[in-house]
Amino acid sequence: MTIKITELKSETELREAFPVMRQLRTHLNEQSYLELVKEATEKEGYKMAALYEQGKIVAVTGFMPMITLYHGSYIWVCDLVTVAGARSKGYGAALLTYVQNWAKDNGYTLVSLSSGLQRVDAHRFYEDKMHYEKTSFVYKKVLN
Repeated sequence: MTIKITELKSETELREAFPVMRQLRTHLNEQSYLELVKEATEKEGYKMAALYEQGKIVAVTGFMPMITLYHGSYIWVCDLVTVAGARSKGYGAALLTYVQNWAKDNGYTLVSLSSGLQRVDAHRFYEDKMHYEKTSFVYKKVLN
């Protein structure tokens, strides 16, 4: 098995990653996805990386630096998804390790993320395999 992890920078690479990201972010179409990635990259330092198996993207992550009074400076994992047919092969762990190494290499000492309440398998992965601590619930309110 030949795998490679690469930061995605060009629009062509981002378009290639969209079908994978769409499995996590089902509400986005390709155009809104590209617009959001562009804006987040320009304004927030958002980065995307893809894991390629045999030259094809099978997993994607998006992450960015953040600063809060709670954590100080840290890396927030916004997105992490592996295509349905390629799960439980270590690709998510490889991408999350890539993010953690990127964080260390860039002077960060903490990586944080949130996961939907319904994603029980993902919770097990984060806690048992990747050794993340569950520290809070994330709440939202849609404003009219």
